[in-house]
Amino acid sequence: MNFKLKHPLRTLLTGVLALLPLAATLLLLSWLWSFLAVWLGPGSAFGQLLTGIGLGLTESEVIGYLLGLLLVVALVYAFGLMVERGLEQGAAQLLEALVQRIPVVRTVYDVVQKLVGLLSRKDGEELQSLSPVWLYFGGKPGSDAGDASAAAGKQGTAVLGFLSTPQAVMIGGMPYLGVLVPTAPVPVGGGLLYVPPDWVEPADIGMEGVTSIYVSMGVTSDQYLKKSGL
Repeated sequence: MNFKLKHPLRTLLTGVLALLPLAATLLLLSWLWSFLAVWLGPGSAFGQLLTGIGLGLTESEVIGYLLGLLLVVALVYAFGLMVERGLEQGAAQLLEALVQRIPVVRTVYDVVQKLVGLLSRKDGEELQSLSPVWLYFGGKPGSDAGDASAAAGKQGTAVLGFLSTPQAVMIGGMPYLGVLVPTAPVPVGGGLLYVPPDWVEPADIGMEGVTSIYVSMGVTSDQYLKKSGL
């Protein structure tokens, strides 16, 4: 009797575990779709702007939104062609000169421009912004030169994060590096920690590896990190 009860429960649990990755993926995509709908959908400020552009050609709000979106995509594509041919330099310099004259807009523009520049960098560079790093609280293992035996057995907390800037900043007369530590399972938020440079070490697992580990809440760690053999 116990066997007959355990067998269906085990089968049910097997099915739940098999469907869990698909359910998590659908949940993440649903969250992303909701996020885009809030900021870019017909009911958002940007969506109303697109609808207003398209309403000059039709009375339907839905068709107006689609026509406005199509017009924006066409303009972005045309600007992309200009960038590829190097024709946008003069217009970009004029736009930047105008933006730099507006205090608040200037600050936001500089931040976004730096983020876009970071994402467009090529691989193969040394320790750079938004590159994956290990953050060792208390210092890296073996970094204590005073006592080699104690340093060899030293083991602290290691956290995966992203280096916010490769240049150290001075805080209280001491150099610090900014490390962004994401949150799981949606690594779009987190905390920015300023730590001593000797606490930071490059993590050779790539952006995809860090993202996968956080989204899976550590389940995929063995796919990107070396196994201990324990």
